[in-house]
Amino acid sequence: MRVLIVEDDPVIANFVSKGLREAGHNADALASGVDGLHRAQHESYDAIVLDRMLPGLDGIEIVRRLRADGNRIPVLMLSSLAEVEQRVEGLRHGADDYLAKPFAFVEVLARLEALLRRQSGSAAEVTRLRVADLEMDLLKRRVRRGGQLIELQPREFRLLEYLMRHADQVVTRTMLLEAVWDYHFDPQTNVIDVHISRLRQKLDRDRDTALLHTVRGSGYLLGLRS
Repeated sequence: MRVLIVEDDPVIANFVSKGLREAGHNADALASGVDGLHRAQHESYDAIVLDRMLPGLDGIEIVRRLRADGNRIPVLMLSSLAEVEQRVEGLRHGADDYLAKPFAFVEVLARLEALLRRQSGSAAEVTRLRVADLEMDLLKRRVRRGGQLIELQPREFRLLEYLMRHADQVVTRTMLLEAVWDYHFDPQTNVIDVHISRLRQKLDRDRDTALLHTVRGSGYLLGLRS
């Protein structure tokens, strides 16, 4: 599960981000409502944890604009405004769930999982990714190709998950640095090349058909190529 957190309180943002990562999920945190809306409109996430009161653009306006654009991503709204009328307002403007502060992380996680189940109709559809004969189980953190288990390090798993979510698309180095390493600048190292090389060895070694391809001058692509 890849979650976008839009929360201007750094303590809460770090608390939720850390909890999601420890639970085996990916989390990106932003403090600005404007930045959060832009990221939600231009990148792929499974859910959004959205603070109601944000600088620049509040949570109500963000979810309203997403729904107006036809974006149905599940949104869990967080707020210290916990009166019934305030919760109803958030839900009526498009939030899927509303959680009052303070809260326990286990409840955030449980509510996100429930939202994804509700959207998909089954947990299996949400927690499994497939590309050709490559399958990733996001709950058990397992990867198999042709039924054979592939052992991956945590960073390799995140890298492969991102590539699988963007299967048959060219993924640039900048996209990988931001999504997998949380870098918003080029560190001028070969960290991506090293991890791609290791991942390619594990996925494609001794296989008749390669899945992980380098697109010269552009980036990388996961999928079958003719």
